[in-house]
Amino acid sequence: MSEPATPPDAERVLNESVHAGGTNKPFREVTTEEVRARATELREVTGWGPTAKVGAVAMAWSMLAKQMETSGAEKVGDLDPALVAEQAERLWVVPPGGSLL
Repeated sequence: MSEPATPPDAERVLNESVHAGGTNKPFREVTTEEVRARATELREVTGWGPTAKVGAVAMAWSMLAKQMETSGAEKVGDLDPALVAEQAERLWVVPPGGSLL
C-alpha cells in the first residue's frame, strides 16, 4: 500500500507565478473573479481525447472559486495555506508529482 502524497509546500504554492487578470502574479494575489474566469476559460477548451483531462482542472478551479466565495476570501492568499497547498496539483499551479519531467 502506498503512502498518501505529501502536498507541496504552501509558501511555495502561494508564491508560484500564475497568469491571471492579463498578467503574471503570485498565486496568493489571484482574486475570486480571476479564479472564476480561469475555471470558465478551461471549461471552454475542454473537449475529447487529450483535452478531456482539462475538465478536471477546470472543475478544481471552479471548486476553489466556491471555497473563496464561501469563506469570504478576496484573494487566494486569504485562504488557509494548507488548504491551498492540498489543491495546488489539481489546479496545475504546480505540476502533479512536483515536476513535468
